[in-house]
Amino acid sequence: MKAAVVRAAGQPPAYGDLPDPTPGPGEVRIRVTAAALSNLVRSRASGTHYSSDGQFPFVIGVDGVGRLDDGRRVYFVLPRAPNGSFSEMTVIRGAQVIPLPDEIGDVAAAAIVNPGMASWTALIERAQLRSGESVLINGGTGTAGHLAVQVAKHLGARRVVATGRNLDALAVAARLGADTTIPLGTDQDAFEAAVAAQFRDGGFDVVLDYLWGWPAERILAAGAKTSKDTTPLRFVQVASLNAPSLTLPSPALRSSPTTLMGSGIGSIPTDRLLASFDALLKVAVPAGFKVETSTLPLSEIEKVWATAPTMPRLVFQIG
Repeated sequence: MKAAVVRAAGQPPAYGDLPDPTPGPGEVRIRVTAAALSNLVRSRASGTHYSSDGQFPFVIGVDGVGRLDDGRRVYFVLPRAPNGSFSEMTVIRGAQVIPLPDEIGDVAAAAIVNPGMASWTALIERAQLRSGESVLINGGTGTAGHLAVQVAKHLGARRVVATGRNLDALAVAARLGADTTIPLGTDQDAFEAAVAAQFRDGGFDVVLDYLWGWPAERILAAGAKTSKDTTPLRFVQVASLNAPSLTLPSPALRSSPTTLMGSGIGSIPTDRLLASFDALLKVAVPAGFKVETSTLPLSEIEKVWATAPTMPRLVFQIG
């Protein structure tokens, strides 16, 4: 079979041949039709993601869409290593496949689940968002951030505020439902002041953080200074696109009703994670969730790996 394979540490994936995988006990074989390129796929391919296991060679990709041997169309997640989703065939535990609703196409399903689960599971499973609460999306300008705006509104958020560096992408976030946007420039004090103003103007119940680093520091500081004696702030760390770490002064936690938590692989039991994916796929079309998408054949993976933009969401058509 054809696949995108990383053969050694530090090497990009190469398009080549591998033997067809054989299902083991409790596993099913999937003929893959579509898989999306995400930041998670990139970081696992480079070995920098916390869930990377260091096995070589391995097929890249954590999720995708395909067909079982009986022809059923499914979404699948976390194939058994060293298999991945960027291959003509993969194998996976039968419990980790989800039947696809008829109204959603293969490319759309592949494009929406990874960025969608970042907000869907974070808001439902981790933050336990309630209708009428307010949400700050730190990093609301990428595919995942734009989808987070839509998901938060769909789940009943009364107010959604998005931050980001790209002004054009912030304008898109506003068109998708963000009530207010905050530019993320180089002036950290100005950014904190703008966030603090939003805390004072109605406050926030939940922060979804895709950036970490200093923007997260400043949001936590602003919350500590302005949200005393209010409903506790649930700060959910989803990704670290700005920096992998931050400096957090202890008073920021001791002086405010803030709860810090993460949302990612390992933070949610697998059965509930799969149930969240299932719910997202069922609601994606009726809710009108929008993800800008482009497609390429898998054979182009080497040509675009180093230069592929994060937007629109790039989906590789396979098989």
